[in-house]
Amino acid sequence: MPIELRMPALSPTMEEGTLAKWLVKVGDTIASGDIMAEIETDKATMEFEAVDEGTLAQILVEEGRENVSVGTVIAMLAEEGEDIGDVSAPANGAAPAKAPVAPESPAPSAPAPAKAPAQSGVKASPLAKRIAQAGGVDLAAIDGSGPRGRIIKADVESAMQGGASQAPVRNGDRVIASPLAKRIAAEKGIDLAEMIGTGPGGRVIERDVEHFVPAPKAAEPTASPAPTSSTTVPEFGAPYDEEKVTSVRKVIAKRLTESKNTVPHYYLTMDIRLDPLLSLRSELNAALEADGVKLSVNDLLIKALAKALIRVSNCNVSFHGDTMRRYTRADISVAVAAPTGLITPVITEADTKSLAVISKEMKELAGKARDGKLMPHEYQGGTASLSNLGMFGIKQFDAVINPPQGMILAVGAGQKSPYVIDGELGVATVMHASGSFDHRAIDGAEGAELMQALKELIEKPMGLVV
Repeated sequence: MPIELRMPALSPTMEEGTLAKWLVKVGDTIASGDIMAEIETDKATMEFEAVDEGTLAQILVEEGRENVSVGTVIAMLAEEGEDIGDVSAPANGAAPAKAPVAPESPAPSAPAPAKAPAQSGVKASPLAKRIAQAGGVDLAAIDGSGPRGRIIKADVESAMQGGASQAPVRNGDRVIASPLAKRIAAEKGIDLAEMIGTGPGGRVIERDVEHFVPAPKAAEPTASPAPTSSTTVPEFGAPYDEEKVTSVRKVIAKRLTESKNTVPHYYLTMDIRLDPLLSLRSELNAALEADGVKLSVNDLLIKALAKALIRVSNCNVSFHGDTMRRYTRADISVAVAAPTGLITPVITEADTKSLAVISKEMKELAGKARDGKLMPHEYQGGTASLSNLGMFGIKQFDAVINPPQGMILAVGAGQKSPYVIDGELGVATVMHASGSFDHRAIDGAEGAELMQALKELIEKPMGLVV
């Protein structure tokens, strides 16, 4: 019995994803544990691993397809002994394939039911035969792109959507393209014959058409050059380029809007003298140079926030309606700017880990975040967050709480400023630190106590190494 492969939920918040790339093709033998595809989730690009074994019979969702709902059938697997040509897409509507669209120009006559027996002798999958019969398509006039030249569903759909006019034939080599790719190409006036398909079996897909750049043509001496920019010029206002919102950006927008609308934020800001911390960092880096360890200011701030949360345990909490969760360890989510959007890898047990371990883990997680390779357990959870924009010269800002966490610390750049040290006015490196707190879970006095503990740990940093 054929096996349905469905779009998996690769993160707790994932509702839909983008099938970025297929790593296998129809006819390949699949073993349990094989990596079949790359899927872009709301957090990162992750690998889709096979659980069942068999032969890949059909790919129902082409690579590059966006907004594929979790649970959608994306491919069919034939079990041992089954003919992949006899495997058809599920009839329950789970597959995302579009229904056949009738051609715009009327057919000269309706297909007679008697044509069905003639079509039965053509090498075609059962589903392709049913669709062809319903749409009045002569299978004998279609070139099959399936295994051993078998006609599959996509071939029939191509023919029904104007395949002959939109898929040019050159020496019997028909250009294979998805119906959506053909429609977009027709709208943009692009010749599919000029394109190289990156879909299964060399099929031209939507992404190929969207990213296609035609070869430059010799300019006409008398003709004015035509504008080539895709920028839209509105009736009034500035020109703009429009792009689709990514899955990651949609989740960021949803979660942060929910946070600002449902979480009663309050903010506490404090000036903290950094000079003792910077001095300790220099000493530690000199001592750890032989081990290849170089601590950043951010590494020490992660440790300081974690220890402060343990000292003021009433702030190491999260609010869940009728219940509160009080955590016995501090897992710090650290904001990292990735190409696809903000993501927060987590340093677990930051209150007990050494600074060298925190530094090593943070470098590895930040690199994976920027490459979109974080695994779910590396960005899920966290009891509080840290966001540092000091490297951009930002002096002070207030961050939005990452639900269901109870607080987030925002730190800016250290700047030389007048500062009272031991009762005398001097010059110090001063950092502005702002805590955003969930007033449902953390009272103002408790938030102030946490900020005070943080200031003490940074200004007397030997507590971070013991």
